[in-house]
Amino acid sequence: MEPEPLKPLPENWSKAIAIVAHPDDMEFGAAAAVARWTGQGKEIAYVMVTSGEAGIDGMEPEESRRVREAEQIESGRIVGVETVEFLGLPDGIIEYGVPLRRTLAEVIRRHRPEIILTGNFRDSWGPGALNQADHIAVGRAVLDAARDAGNRWIFNDQLVDGLEPWGGVEAVWAFGSPAAGHGVDTTDTFDAGVASLAAHAAYIDGLGWENWDPREFLEGFGRQTGQRMGVAFATSAEVYSLTWGGDDE
Repeated sequence: MEPEPLKPLPENWSKAIAIVAHPDDMEFGAAAAVARWTGQGKEIAYVMVTSGEAGIDGMEPEESRRVREAEQIESGRIVGVETVEFLGLPDGIIEYGVPLRRTLAEVIRRHRPEIILTGNFRDSWGPGALNQADHIAVGRAVLDAARDAGNRWIFNDQLVDGLEPWGGVEAVWAFGSPAAGHGVDTTDTFDAGVASLAAHAAYIDGLGWENWDPREFLEGFGRQTGQRMGVAFATSAEVYSLTWGGDDE
């Protein structure tokens, strides 16, 4: 059975932030979309909840933190992202709950985005492919914090020094979700996405994936998703609408 066609993600917005658990989370598929949008003049900032310090088995966490933060800053630069923040929560043991919602609500109130980008936070990537706990916790908290940020009476101790509630988040887009119904044509920016992933060289080396090639990896998913949009390369996302009535357009 042919997979359902993907609806194009809307592009009538000007400012977004990406909130993900680790350095490299955006690069495994979403970075080429970011390059497309920054090329259109849209403003996108990256917010990393951790620094991925537990991600390289052969490297002590503090050294890994330094290396992976530097790789993420360069990776963002390649796709036109100038602002990369690291919140410093502990890698591998992020907990969903009110403290995380509080932290992310403050981020959203500061940045005041229309769209929030994140990664897949469902239990799996598909049949038999278990998702990682940090991804699940962060994505759930992003959804809640996007609403919390607009409520003056939630975390209202944050509302000092000019910080105001922000209820302007229209949607959260979760890239890589197995339930994705939307996509974006990344044909023209595919190479930038590959370069952005390749910038995580120390992390990729640390994984020990013999003969693993970033271009080959991204081509496999990009072509498959592109077929669902009638283009050469695309990436997909699940849309969680925050507008009244759940408009996903």
